[in-house]
Amino acid sequence: MPALITFGRILFAVLFIFSGAAKLLNLAATAQMTEKIVIPAALATYTSQLEGMTGMPMPQMLAIAAGALELICGIMIALNFGARFFAFVLILFVIAATFYYHDFWNQTGADATNNLIHALKNLSIIGALFMIAGYRRMSHGVESAYSGDV
Repeated sequence: MPALITFGRILFAVLFIFSGAAKLLNLAATAQMTEKIVIPAALATYTSQLEGMTGMPMPQMLAIAAGALELICGIMIALNFGARFFAFVLILFVIAATFYYHDFWNQTGADATNNLIHALKNLSIIGALFMIAGYRRMSHGVESAYSGDV
């Protein structure tokens, strides 16, 4: 059973590894998508300082952060190194992404249906991340393949 869980965890992590790498390899498109995020006015001083220090506009920094977060969390979950922590980080990320990019409640017609499907898919991903976060590490002892009575 542990081999199946490991295999499933690795296959699941591929989604985030690929998505994060794709975001980083196409920063212009990812930055354009992040323009949808509204940064509170109370943080304007800090964001302008960050833009000045890095020489990058905020959408580009958000694009790099999103891509790096998905890539790093995906790799760590695949390797089972801090998988619980990184699963919780991705839960928050997927919730935010669903809220900003799949706002079916503000849409009508085909757009609403399409974004509802994406939101439900993300809900399933959040469920899988909770399973990863809740799964306890197994001891490395030998487990019998068959536990029935002989």
